[in-house]
Amino acid sequence: MNILITGGAGFIGSHLVERLAAQGHCLTILDNLSPQIHGLNCPLVAKVRGCATLVQGDVRERTDWLKALEGQEAVVHLAAETGTGQSMYEIDRYVDVNIRGTGLLLDLLANRPHKVRKLLIASSRSIYGEGKANCPRCGVVYPTERPDASLRLGDFEVKCPICSGNTQQLATDEGSKLHPSSIYGITKLTQEQLFLTAGRSLGIPATALRYQNVYGPGQSLSNPYTGILSIFSTRIRNGNGINIFEDGLESRDFVYIDDVIDATVAALMSPAADHQVFNVGSGVATDVMTVARTLCDAYGTLVPITVSGNYRLGDIRHNHADLSLIAERLGYAPKVDFAKGVHRFTQWVLQQETAVDAYQQSIDEMKRRGLFN
Repeated sequence: MNILITGGAGFIGSHLVERLAAQGHCLTILDNLSPQIHGLNCPLVAKVRGCATLVQGDVRERTDWLKALEGQEAVVHLAAETGTGQSMYEIDRYVDVNIRGTGLLLDLLANRPHKVRKLLIASSRSIYGEGKANCPRCGVVYPTERPDASLRLGDFEVKCPICSGNTQQLATDEGSKLHPSSIYGITKLTQEQLFLTAGRSLGIPATALRYQNVYGPGQSLSNPYTGILSIFSTRIRNGNGINIFEDGLESRDFVYIDDVIDATVAALMSPAADHQVFNVGSGVATDVMTVARTLCDAYGTLVPITVSGNYRLGDIRHNHADLSLIAERLGYAPKVDFAKGVHRFTQWVLQQETAVDAYQQSIDEMKRRGLFN
């Protein structure tokens, strides 16, 4: 199949390109090679050039889409601005790239001749906001974002929207309420809805994959806005301390890149995925303090770890995926647990040049804008 992968020179995209090329597909990449994501002389670019046609362009440019779409039978749309914190002040850029760029693709498919017969969009766990929870008094609830007033007092727990009592995290399934708490999350939800709605109206099967926190070799080590394992790794390798936000018990579902590619290929190729949405994760919640300690142990470097009580507006407290649907429909089951995945990731990191640690500048920027406390 002729497959266009937007963002194909990025972390997830480059791994997907390698897998699909090995299966004999003819691949084209549309990527703007953003310095924030790729840095300088990114090895991923050289890697994908060997197995795909690279169109350097912007998803906001009609002529770039027309060039990249020629002869394509499937589109995997990974290209997006990422980063919860950054999205809260670079609102126009996130909306422009993520929403208008997606809308432009779909507009072209609606109004010009093409051969596309499959669409796949990278969505995000961020669209669930605080996700699904259990209240001892009220049962299953879907909490709203935590108010700044509570966070300032050091109360980081997620509250029941009915009785305001503390809740307990549950695995979030695809039928859960969608109410993102960040601009980034809003743009990802809009992307997903655009794909699914347009896909149905145009008669093109579309699938949305709600990725959890993806990590592994090839992840950007210089982007200070996204990827907690890469951010912490760069801090550690520079001998800098780690500031753990809130109380260190906030958690995420960390899913290894190979498992993500398994799920993505299955969704792209299986008719059982048509017009469906699926969570893609490990199904396990890991707290941030565990992440920091595990990385320090893996690198054999002890840096100061401070639980500061700081917080960022737009961050969620917990989220981990219910994988029942993707297991049933596509036979997906994650193969790489956190311990094994971190070992593979850190061994790769140690083979890379130590990246410049720009994380503090990103935090300072958020402080200036009143988004970090």
